[in-house]
Formats: sequence, C-alpha cells, structure tokens
Amino acid sequence: MTTHVLGLLLGTEEDWPAAFESIVRRLGPVTDGSDTVHHYDVERVTVEPFNLRQKPRYDLVIDRLAYWYYHPREWLKKAALMDDLYLLNSPFTFQSMEKHAAYCAMMRLGLKVPETVLVPYKNPPDHAKYAFTAQRYNRPFDLDALAESIGYPIFMKPYDGGAWVGVTHIRNREELHKAYDESGQRLMHLQKAVAGYDVFARSLSIGAETMVLKFDPDQPMHARYSVTHDFLDAGVGDEVVTISRLVNAFFRWEFNSCETLIKGDEVYPIDYANACPDVAITSLHYYFPWAIKALVKWSVFCTVTGRRARYDLDTRRYFDIADRDDLGYTEKLSSYRQFADDYFEAERYADFCASRLANIDDVVLEWVAGQDFDRLLIDTVRTTFPAHEHDHFIAHYRGLLAAWASDERARLG
Repeated sequence: MTTHVLGLLLGTEEDWPAAFESIVRRLGPVTDGSDTVHHYDVERVTVEPFNLRQKPRYDLVIDRLAYWYYHPREWLKKAALMDDLYLLNSPFTFQSMEKHAAYCAMMRLGLKVPETVLVPYKNPPDHAKYAFTAQRYNRPFDLDALAESIGYPIFMKPYDGGAWVGVTHIRNREELHKAYDESGQRLMHLQKAVAGYDVFARSLSIGAETMVLKFDPDQPMHARYSVTHDFLDAGVGDEVVTISRLVNAFFRWEFNSCETLIKGDEVYPIDYANACPDVAITSLHYYFPWAIKALVKWSVFCTVTGRRARYDLDTRRYFDIADRDDLGYTEKLSSYRQFADDYFEAERYADFCASRLANIDDVVLEWVAGQDFDRLLIDTVRTTFPAHEHDHFIAHYRGLLAAWASDERARLG
C-alpha cells in the first residue's frame, strides 16, 4: 500500500478546489497492475520559508498561483530540479505563457497564426538607463503605416495579458491611437483580426483529454460557453484538438486552454498560453464536471503509474518537421499530433482509465446530483453575483447541471 498527497497551490479560487477534493476522497483507493493499492489525500499548499534541501510532502502539485506570485514559483522550480516533483505545468516555461513566445513557436511550426507585430511601449518603462538607451537605439516608427500594413480590423492586446484585460478591437486610425495612448507601460501586440469568422472555439486540455467548447467573448462570463454539441465538423474539430495538444506537449503544459477562430475550414489559433485556465462553475457550468473529472483522472494516472515529469523541451524534433519542404500542413500536423500523443501517453492513459478508474463516472455523477454539490453551487453563486441575482443564477446553474446529469446518465446507460 502507498499513499499519495496531491497539493493544490491556490489563489482566490474555492469552487473547483473543493470539487477536486471531494471527488478524490470519494474515489477511494486505486489498484495498479501489480496489485499495489494507492490511497490519496489532498492538501492546499501554504506559502512559507523553505530550505532548498527540504523534501516536499507532495507527489503532485496543481499550481494556480505562481504565474503571478514569485515566492511559490521559486519553490516549484526548486521542487522540480531537486525533488522531481510532478507539476502539471512546467514552471520553467512561464515566460512562454506571456503569449509572445507561444506565438513565435507556433508560427515556426506552420500554424495559421494571424499576422502579429510587437510594438514598443507607448510610455517608457521606469528604468534609470531608459533615456540613454532610447536616445541612442530606439528607432522612430509610423504606427499608422504599421497598422495599414497589417490591414484593418486589428486587435491590440498585451503581450503578457489574460482575462481579456487591455484587449481592443480596432477598426480605424482614431481607435488605433486611442488604444495605443491608453496602453501606457504595457507592451502590446498588434494582430490581424480574422474578420467574418464562423466559430470561436475555446478548448480546455487537461493531460491527455481535451474538451472543445463554443465560446462567445461578447457575452458576460456566465454565458460565454454555450451548451452546443457537434458544432464543428470532424476534420476541423480534430485539427482544433491537435493544435491544443501540440501547444501543451511543446511547452510541457498539462493544464491549459487554447482559443481558435474557424472560418470555413481554416483554423486560426489566436491565444494558447494560459497559466491559469478557467475552470469555475459559474463559467464552465455544464462542462464543469468533465473538467474536475479529467483533473482527478490525470492526477491519479500520473501518480499511480510513476509518470516522470518532463521539464526539458525537445524543440528540435518539432522544428525538424516544420522545416521539411516535402511535408504539407496536414502532414506536419499529423506528425505533431503523434509527438503530443506520445508525450501524454494517450493510449496508456485510456487503458488505465478503463481498467483502474472505471467507477469515476458514477462517483462524479452521484456527487453532482447530490446535496454537497448543490451547497457548493449555492455558495459559489452567492460569492460571485450581487444579492438580487442569487435566486436567478442558482436556478440557472441548477438547470445546466441537471441537463449534464441527464445526458451523463444516458451516456452511461
């Protein structure tokens, strides 16, 4: 018998961590192929001084904090380098999660990333050496000419942004200068808009699983994900999944979301680096049980099978495919997908879930249909929405989760 402790490194979230803890504890022991019984516990990681030689008590940590809080980030780096701790996202590629490096890598691999330009700060950074450097080396540039070379409409968005903060849709010169003036000391990309796209898809990947969701960024957060099945044809849907898993395997990210725009049969990835992907009940609603289930399954799979963390980036094998002139776009994607499936051990994971976690569907369904989940839902609504909207949104989310439960019962037969 062996016991695994799963650590949660958290910021302000409460809904999905409580759900994760509940499912892990309801799941019970898991037996591996050698009949060793694996027991699980979950702890929330605290931030405190740490000795660089101190061994962590965790077997796996899900990090939702270190993308902005540097002390726990350094603890994660230490634990990865010295203790081989399994982390769902590599702390060494956080810099790539600032979007810019991810854009560059996927362009190099031949993905259809819209034309993108990085522009200097509107206002200088607060640094004593800036004035000298700027006077000597900064080249003047024509913002209007730059925008016209890309072609309106365009988006201006922070190179390191998230949650749509600072993102501006620009249709003309006046809007361009207003957005740039307001950008201040934020470093911004200008990116060609995919005008007239048919579908905005956001895909959430957790380990070897990906859920592609129909997304509308113009809606309030509670209505951005629509419960719509089969909204992409099989070929396009598979391409969206491949792009999502390619990004994650390339950067060693195992908990990430990817945004793509589909126009006809063309898939344009526009954002695919998210250190803290959205898994809140109030936004995912119908898809929330899938996300928690996938997170539990991947955590159990990694710890039971002794999967070793990979913090080294094997970029050359991807670039070797990208640089081959004898391969077309579809053939390159196929090779990338094989790399990703190998990295995530897709077949082994599927076999493990079928043989060792056969009860998890029933565990999650029973929990979502029960009073404990309903209390969590009510508490989450009450801490998210103003008081006069509580009754409306409690009924709204109860309806969506009841629909999921009904569909799940039908799926399970």
